[in-house]
Amino acid sequence: MRGDEEWGSVPGLVRAAARRYGDREAVVEGRTRVSYAELGERVERAAAACMAAGVEPGDRVAVWAPNTLDWIVSALGAVTAGAVLVPLNTRFKGTEAAYVLRRSRARILFVTGTFLGTSYVASLRRADVPLPHLERVVVLADSAPDDYLTWKDFLAAGEGVGAAAVRARADAIAPTDPSDIIYTSGTTGRPKGAVITHAQTLRCYAIWSELAGLREGDRYLIVNPFFHTFGYKAGVLACLMRGATMVPQPVFNVNTVLANVAAERVSVLPGPPTLHQSLLDHPARGTHDLSALRLVVTGAAVVPLRLVERLRTELGVATVLTAYGLSEASGIVTMCRRGDPPETIASTSGRAIPGTEIRVLAEPGAPGEVLVRGFNVMAGYFEDPGTTAATITPDGWLHTGDVGVLDDHGNLRITDRIKDMFIVGGFNAYPAEIEQILGLHPDVADVAVIGVPDPRLGEVGRAYVVRRPGATATADDLVAWSRREMANYKVPRSVEFVPALPRNASGKVLKGELRGRADELRG
Repeated sequence: MRGDEEWGSVPGLVRAAARRYGDREAVVEGRTRVSYAELGERVERAAAACMAAGVEPGDRVAVWAPNTLDWIVSALGAVTAGAVLVPLNTRFKGTEAAYVLRRSRARILFVTGTFLGTSYVASLRRADVPLPHLERVVVLADSAPDDYLTWKDFLAAGEGVGAAAVRARADAIAPTDPSDIIYTSGTTGRPKGAVITHAQTLRCYAIWSELAGLREGDRYLIVNPFFHTFGYKAGVLACLMRGATMVPQPVFNVNTVLANVAAERVSVLPGPPTLHQSLLDHPARGTHDLSALRLVVTGAAVVPLRLVERLRTELGVATVLTAYGLSEASGIVTMCRRGDPPETIASTSGRAIPGTEIRVLAEPGAPGEVLVRGFNVMAGYFEDPGTTAATITPDGWLHTGDVGVLDDHGNLRITDRIKDMFIVGGFNAYPAEIEQILGLHPDVADVAVIGVPDPRLGEVGRAYVVRRPGATATADDLVAWSRREMANYKVPRSVEFVPALPRNASGKVLKGELRGRADELRG
């Protein structure tokens, strides 16, 4: 049965999982171990608190926090109350988060206390952006500033809302209602919100779980961030579908990954190739028991054939799969199948998932823009009909902005990105957005950013900067300034000063020339 037909909505899935897998471990977080039945109860309490706070069906509720049990409970609680989830990137600075909060008109924000030495609350306040629609900020911690609520106090306020009222609210959600808005930065430099429905979410990740071979009793280390479809849907929701145990990890740290895999007998470890590469190359790998690992799903970058072979031979991972997706297509478009040859897994992202079609705008076997059509294509960008119309054709084809090649078997290989996006350790970095921020520096007259290869992160940014007359900023100055102003993965790792940027007759920067220059430097 299709996922959307089986569960109807995300709250329907949560309830079914609590009933079906009751005593089985749902989430492990340090010493905290929560069963599926208990997770269901916690989600209902959070939903009751959202209802008590005035959340109505269709309202947007944002979560700005790392991978934790509280993220899972607050997000699923909001969705159970009929809200549309807006996950915020944990790498965002205050101004970036405020833009999405304002654009989505979020009514409630669940925010972590301090993460990686940063107070998100302070960061948001520093941004000093008016947020007239944001009625409550709930800090997922034991203490909060005077005008914010602690998680405990927020939950306590929902105690007057009965289970029947929560159930009725959840039952009223239609499969065609939006379940979440995933904000993705575009070439304009401003994030756009891809609206995805409950039916799309459930159907896609039931397929993902089936193709991956996720099963009851699996122990799944979720390093992929929850704010990303790969972490939330291929992670949390897939586990709920199959009765797997979630082990959320807030920060990618290879020592912690090794320790978690060994201590928790982790069997499933999806993530970008960087994660698996650093695991294989870790000097202390041999001192950890990684024998429970059986399933790896990767993507978001070129996957070396050697990596696939090493995972199978050195770690004994039975199933290694690659996949390709984008937020506008519910996060999944193609996926390899179990039993595919290693060359297919390493050199392609697999075939279209059932119920979807792929076209490449080129002669057979030649690279061209990848178009996708099917149930997984977003309803549109939130309150942005113009950009939606420019992205999805009248007959339903989504322009992905990615360049790829289809082989004779229908396997897709992504070769380039029309939008110049590059991927830093699994995070999408958009040059236009980085250029827009760098352009605010008083010493910068003109700037262009490209992605260049990096042995550890896959790709990193390089900025070509034209200084203002009399300016004295150094490369180190601009990198340090960038670290204060933008998420870490967006920060250019190198800066080259140039007298002028190469442009064509219409004034467009010739990024190809800059890439050629970068290649010469490496050569």
